[in-house]
Amino acid sequence: MRITRVLSGALLALGLAAGPAAADSSPSPSASQEGGAPTTAGTSFRTAAEVEQGQTAAASASTGDYLYWSFPADAGQRPTVRATVKLPDTHAAETWQIDVYDGLRRRQACQYGARTRTAAAGTSSVELTCVLRTVRAWSEPWGNDPLPGTYYVRLTVVDVPTSDLGLPVGAEVRVDSEDVGGSAAVDGSLAAPLVPGVAVKSQEDEETSSASAVLSSIEPDDGWASAWWSDRWVWTAIGGVLAALAGIGGYALTRGAGRPTRVPPGA
Repeated sequence: MRITRVLSGALLALGLAAGPAAADSSPSPSASQEGGAPTTAGTSFRTAAEVEQGQTAAASASTGDYLYWSFPADAGQRPTVRATVKLPDTHAAETWQIDVYDGLRRRQACQYGARTRTAAAGTSSVELTCVLRTVRAWSEPWGNDPLPGTYYVRLTVVDVPTSDLGLPVGAEVRVDSEDVGGSAAVDGSLAAPLVPGVAVKSQEDEETSSASAVLSSIEPDDGWASAWWSDRWVWTAIGGVLAALAGIGGYALTRGAGRPTRVPPGA
């Protein structure tokens, strides 16, 4: 009986000790808003916070920090990146800037939009916009065209007095795309979208390695486009049918009624 009580007390003590440990080892919830948008930003390309198109990501930071987000963009899309920086009540004039990089970490030029803006002293917020070129399914090796895959957004202040460094700021980033369609389609396609780890994954598949690469977990809602089909094929087929009908109509109008009636049969 005494042995049974001792064992029961020991098991109870072990259970109480294991309870907090199990609670501590449970995964912490991800920092995200309702709807899955992140509430933190990365500090480099490798730690960029992943955000889907149509979501508004938010982050709290200090003036002088580099903030990074990543998002997917597919062929035929024209992404528009918008960023809003909420500044403290008192600050000097500051210049903020957003840069967008593709999956090869090449900075992509903005077609239009204010990617750099200066906030006057006391301004409560500053808004930045960058409209990228249309993402192409394929490009020449020497080209700098935007290609399907992961894109990175970097937000930082580029001109700020030393006295303002470290002041708290809030940032919001949103990415939306316009589907351009077949007017921007090109022949050819990439073997795989430019996402982090895809090259390592391909090499491991060839070597039948058991190791797994860290791939980007974001992609378009309907998956990556195959790049061989676009509405350009539809318009090409319609144009071919119209050209054939025009040829038949032209032949019918120009061939005449046949042999003239007044010409002798032996002529």
